[in-house]
Amino acid sequence: MAAVRNPQKAADLAAKGVQIREADFDRPDTLAPAFAGADKLLLIPSTVVGERFPHMERAVNAAVEAKVGRIAYAGFINGDTSTLRLGEEHKQTEAVIMASGLPYVFLRNGAYIEVYAGDLGNIGHALSTGLLTGAAGDGGLVSGASRDDLAEAAAVVLTSDVPGNAVYELGGTPFTMGDIAQTISDLTGKPLVYHDMPVDAYGQALAGAGLPAFLADIVADTSFATQRGDWYSESIDLSRLLGRPSTPLADVVEATLKRNGLL
Repeated sequence: MAAVRNPQKAADLAAKGVQIREADFDRPDTLAPAFAGADKLLLIPSTVVGERFPHMERAVNAAVEAKVGRIAYAGFINGDTSTLRLGEEHKQTEAVIMASGLPYVFLRNGAYIEVYAGDLGNIGHALSTGLLTGAAGDGGLVSGASRDDLAEAAAVVLTSDVPGNAVYELGGTPFTMGDIAQTISDLTGKPLVYHDMPVDAYGQALAGAGLPAFLADIVADTSFATQRGDWYSESIDLSRLLGRPSTPLADVVEATLKRNGLL
């Protein structure tokens, strides 16, 4: 079954025979009925910064009420040690899940390669200037992965018998921002290099380009976190769950560029 805020938007799933239930994090009374009868619950955090933890806390409480068999939570890689501003709500959510008494699986997802390759809408501008900017450091490593690989890994976990509680650090082959720039350049035939900036200057540049100040600070911190090692993991959990190597960087970048009309 799938629990969604707007069932009409899940018509494609319903057409495939998936049972659709309405569940809205902002209407806590909808959650327990939606989760009722579920043996395993895949909990995807909401996208609104500052509201994720309240949403997830309500969902966990509802899962307890509904007597869900196990919670699988999709958080961030290195979720217990990350210094990311965006990571704090994930830490809080993991703590609430552990305190709930329900069996759990933490799917700590690495950064989406697609975000680096065009899904933020910044690559067109970067190609026009020849510079891909950030605050990740020239050698900062990102254990990124494609959304499809992470979704497949989650499906494997949900359809397998996982004894007790488990934590998976789901990162692919590490890359640098220089690798991203070079891959995009190779695929498009246009010159592109990575230009690293101090984190404060990068945040100011983002704000100057039109991002709200709070969002510019978060994006800059998320980039700078690469230098702190927050996006890197030596774990091979992802490839082990997939039963194969994670999808190569160039393949994901190429598909993302095509989807965004850049190739």
